[in-house]
Amino acid sequence: MAFEFVALSLSQNEPETNFSTVDRRFLRDIDNPLELPPSEFRKLYRVRPGMVADVVERLEDLLKGSRITAISAEKQVLCALRFYATGCYQRPVGEQWGISLSQSSTSRCIHKVTEAINSRLFLSEVKFPMTQIERQAAKEAFSLAPAPFVGGTIGAIDCTHISILGPKNNEEAYVNHHGYHSINVQMICDPNLKILNVNARYPGARHDSYIWSSSAVRQVMQRAFENGNRNMFLIGDSGYPLEPWLMTPLPNQPEGSPKFRYNEALCKARNPIERLFGVLKGTWRCFSQQRVLLYDPAFAGKVVNACAALHNIRLSERSISDPIENFSTDFENSDRIFESPNASSSTAKRVQERLITNFFS
Repeated sequence: MAFEFVALSLSQNEPETNFSTVDRRFLRDIDNPLELPPSEFRKLYRVRPGMVADVVERLEDLLKGSRITAISAEKQVLCALRFYATGCYQRPVGEQWGISLSQSSTSRCIHKVTEAINSRLFLSEVKFPMTQIERQAAKEAFSLAPAPFVGGTIGAIDCTHISILGPKNNEEAYVNHHGYHSINVQMICDPNLKILNVNARYPGARHDSYIWSSSAVRQVMQRAFENGNRNMFLIGDSGYPLEPWLMTPLPNQPEGSPKFRYNEALCKARNPIERLFGVLKGTWRCFSQQRVLLYDPAFAGKVVNACAALHNIRLSERSISDPIENFSTDFENSDRIFESPNASSSTAKRVQERLITNFFS
C-alpha cells in the first residue's frame, strides 16, 4: 500500500513537470518570434506583437531594402527593440534567437530603425499640448489625478541622466555631478505617464535650469502667458527657477502652513515624472546606468527619442496613421537663451502667492 501511495504521488506530480518541459521545447521550435505567446513576446521585446506589426507598417517604406537579400523591416524592428529592451552589446543582440544577424548588420538595423522612428513617429507620438482643446484636456487630467494639483497644471517636468560613452570632443562637458558620462534629458509628462516633450540634446554637466532656459517649451509657455493665457503652468522641483508658467516648491516652510500644504500638493502632483523615469529605465534597459549607450551623444539622444515614442505607443495601444505637425519643427534646433529667470521673478511670485491664497489657505 505504501508503494502504491508513492507511485500515485509521483504520477500526480509528473504532468506538471512534463508540461513545463514540453512548453519550453515548443517555444524553442518556433521560428518566427511573432508566433510566440504574447507574455513571452513581451518579455523579449517589451511590446505586444500587434504593436510591432503597426510600427513595421508605419516604417516599412523607410526600412525596406532594394536587394532581394535585404533584411526585412520586421526583423530590423525586432532587432532594435531587443537592443532597447536589454542594452546588450550588438553581437549578442544579433545572436538572439529569432534575429540571427551579424554584429555589423545589427548595428545598421539599430541605426536605421532609430532614425526612422525619429523621422516618422516621434513628432506624431510625443506632442506638447498646443491648442486650447489639448491644453484643457491636460488640465483636466491633472485635476482628476490621484494626487491633483491646482487647475492650471498641464505637465510635470524634470531631468534624468542617461549614461553614454565619453565622447572624444568636449569630453569634460559630459561628466555629470555623479561622476560618469551622460546626457541630461529633460522630459515633461502628464499624470498617466504620457510623455509630452523630450529634450535630449544637452551634456550631463548642464544643469536642469540651463536646459529649461533654452527649451522650446519655455518659449511656448512664455508666449502663451504674454498672450493672456495666465492659468497654465508646469510643475517642477527646486532645480528649476520659479516663473509665471513654472511652479516650484518653497523651501523650509513650517508644517501645517498654507505654503507647506502648497509644497506637499506640488511634490505629490509631480510624482508622475519620477515614476516615468523609473518605468522608462526599467522597460528600456539600454537607459540603465549599468548599461552604457556606446554611441556619440547625438545618436544617444535619438535613441531616447525613439524609446519615448515607443513608450507613448505602448500607453495608447493604437496606431496613428497621420503624423501631426509638432511645434518643435519650428524652433527645436534653436540655441537661443532667454532672459534671466529673475526678470519675471516678481510676476512669478505674485502668481504663486495667488495660488497659495486661493487653494491652500
